Amino acid sequence: MKAIRRFSVRPVLPEPLRPLSELARNLRWSWHPETRELFQSVDPEGWRAAGGDPLRLLGSVSADRLAALAEDRRFRRRLAAAADDLHDYVTGRRWYQDQPAGLPAAVAYFSPEFGITAALPQYSGGLGILAGDHLKSASDLGVPLIGVGLLYRHGYFRQSLSREGWQQEHYPLLDPNELPLSLLREPDGTPARVTLALPGGRCLHAYVWQAQVGRVPLLLLDSDVEDNGSGEREVTDRLYGGGSEHRLLQEMLLGIGGVRAVRAYCRITGHPEPEVFHTNEGHAGFLGLERIRELTEQGADFDAALECVRAGAVFTTHTPVPAGIDRFEAALVSRHFADGAELPGIDVERVLALGREDYPGGEPNLFNMAVMGLRLAQRANGVSTLHGRVSREMFAGLWPGFDPEEVPIASVTNGVHAPTWVAPEVFRLGARQIGAGRAEDALAVGGSQRWDTVADISDAAVWELRRTLREQLVEEVRERLRASWRERGAGTAELGWIDGVLDPDVLTIGFARRVPSYKRLTLMLRDRERLTELLLHPERPVQIVVAGKAHPADDSGKRLVQELVRFADDPRVRHRIVFLPDYGMAMAQKLYPGCDVWLNNPLRPLEACGTSGMKAALNGCLNLSVLDGWWDEWYEPDFGWAIPTADGAAMDDDRRDDLEAAALYDLLAQRVAPRFYDRAAGGLPGRWIEMVRRTLATLGPKVLAGRMVREYVERLYAPAAEAHRSLDPIAAQELAAWKARVRAAWPAVAVDHVEAVSDGPLNGTAELGSTVSLRVSVTLGELDPSDVEVQAVAGRVDSADRLDRAAAFPLKATGAVGLDGRRLYEGPLTLDRTGPFGYTVRILPAHRLLADGAELGLVAVPSSEGTGEAAGVLMR
Repeated sequence: MKAIRRFSVRPVLPEPLRPLSELARNLRWSWHPETRELFQSVDPEGWRAAGGDPLRLLGSVSADRLAALAEDRRFRRRLAAAADDLHDYVTGRRWYQDQPAGLPAAVAYFSPEFGITAALPQYSGGLGILAGDHLKSASDLGVPLIGVGLLYRHGYFRQSLSREGWQQEHYPLLDPNELPLSLLREPDGTPARVTLALPGGRCLHAYVWQAQVGRVPLLLLDSDVEDNGSGEREVTDRLYGGGSEHRLLQEMLLGIGGVRAVRAYCRITGHPEPEVFHTNEGHAGFLGLERIRELTEQGADFDAALECVRAGAVFTTHTPVPAGIDRFEAALVSRHFADGAELPGIDVERVLALGREDYPGGEPNLFNMAVMGLRLAQRANGVSTLHGRVSREMFAGLWPGFDPEEVPIASVTNGVHAPTWVAPEVFRLGARQIGAGRAEDALAVGGSQRWDTVADISDAAVWELRRTLREQLVEEVRERLRASWRERGAGTAELGWIDGVLDPDVLTIGFARRVPSYKRLTLMLRDRERLTELLLHPERPVQIVVAGKAHPADDSGKRLVQELVRFADDPRVRHRIVFLPDYGMAMAQKLYPGCDVWLNNPLRPLEACGTSGMKAALNGCLNLSVLDGWWDEWYEPDFGWAIPTADGAAMDDDRRDDLEAAALYDLLAQRVAPRFYDRAAGGLPGRWIEMVRRTLATLGPKVLAGRMVREYVERLYAPAAEAHRSLDPIAAQELAAWKARVRAAWPAVAVDHVEAVSDGPLNGTAELGSTVSLRVSVTLGELDPSDVEVQAVAGRVDSADRLDRAAAFPLKATGAVGLDGRRLYEGPLTLDRTGPFGYTVRILPAHRLLADGAELGLVAVPSSEGTGEAAGVLMR
């Protein structure tokens, strides 16, 4: 029989045990070993059955056991210590509180998904895990962040396999009352909610659920509200589900509703209002429109409001390809922002202009969420150095006239939250060297360039640790593989072979991630006989653990999963290669530490960052990867291997995959496996252990989310807060008027004449250290010299006279306007490098409130016909 209604019945804890409830509801337990150990001691068997979820554990423990614990003085002392530690953690001074004055009072951080813990399954992959790690590290550092997302009643999906190896999806219903969440309530006790207007007089209502991530509140909007119609109730049903209008409504709720939820939270709790709004990928981009609406209701016009919003906004892009960006038909967006729908009082044409692809190669009938994100934020960044470069090239059309390297998109390389991802055994080994307190600070806050104390750990201790972690992974794999085969319909009698799957003494390779085509799940299968030889090598075998989910609508990705599964089902190799379904955080926390090598073979440069290898590295696992994302930035032969990239312009896909797969096999056979199995006296692989040490000592401090969040604070949040404070309503109106005046006058701005005078002959060569005096005549039309900066730009040149790694410096105005209306600028150019060298001049808009000279996308350069006697100087 099926119940007609479901309730969540919570246990009544004895008074001495009441602190358990607070400990269970603050998600710090997910990265705090002592708190997890406390809950495990409540009921070890129940803890395992609850999947390490304290709330589920407390809902199942017997009243007799609770009564016994209430009388257990030792347990009560441990409970009091854990509660006191949490109180100190959430109220004490941390890194942020010790920084100089001027940092933002609060930062709102918007993301479509958050991977905090498997007990709150609101993530699909790397973007969500990164967002979760960002919140946890902000908490560790004391950054006053407010997270904002959606509460998906079905989460992403659970994955299983059919007997034939085809991916199957399941969407279990999540009850918020059974999750570590609480409803945000008004002072009178009624649930707080936000409302959006929809076309046709309909409304979209949403409740606001709150998760506590250490010091950081995470607000999740839930459209499953009785006052909603059936369609509106399903807006937050699934992560990345539904068609275009469904996705648009999700993103409107996340952005517009999210700002309203933040306002309600700050009003109800007294939390400081955010001075900076950070959009993690374009999905939440509509938040800028809501902030514009707020300001226009206070009397600002649209342009002044736009300047205010931009000043305090940060936009992070995570995709290296246009196909990865959400784009909607302009007509659909127009319908949802026209009269009678959302954001009344704002001209829908102004909304559409923010997301319009009105640049060469764009599609003007589409509304691009990333383009809107960039136009609504004065500061933007990619998530690795290489991805920043790719992003500048991808979005260069928004800044016409500027070289891609001058496009104002910076880079902050992602990091991972070490307390979440470092195995307890690894932490304990470090704590024995430097003490538990210093070890915690090293992982959470960071700041060191190297972890040199790793060198003091003996070879034997390192190797014993690696074998222990590998052995734990083997047990985990066998347990999960057995459960998977039972789901596929196998009986117990068929599964005896699983007891021999994997070997704790064999070189173990991990590969786990989402399964879009560019990540190339099946590249390892390119030459199956070669792979089989590696797996079954008599002296130097390898074993591979694979996991990954394809998007439910991606049949090509599902075929890749099936291809891998069928190979792994082959009785010849199934003890050496396994595919584990339902990849998620709980599996990952066992998988990363237990592998010796982490494999990553995406199509370069399509991996924006790729943080799975970072988590592996923090546990002493070596990386074997294509030079993409973070590995392109930090790879060194001392601690890993680089798979060569076959990226010639004439290379077809099949040929490229063949070449890169062959390079992968060669690396495994000739360098990786021999290094692992090369044992010195005592049976220890000394050279391998040294690579593990170098991985921990050199990569460890770099890959920390603590380092990442500190960079966001110092390079993006602090300047954004300062800019936000500088733009009071009067300053914003003046800046908007100045921009409008400059744009209108710019067609008349021109570089008329460039003259170079050298202290030596200018006959195509010059000597290092000599100086060229530049005299530049410009026309400014209706603009004043204070509206512009005239620059000389100099550097090396290639065979086509394109400047490379150029440096810009301002020229000075010499005096009053000439009779012909032109102005003269002068300045010296020092020839400070040898080789082919050249220069040019340009005019940019200049204003004290601009974050970058390229911000307006306006530049005047010499005409192609030439403007003077010397187009440049070459030094050879």
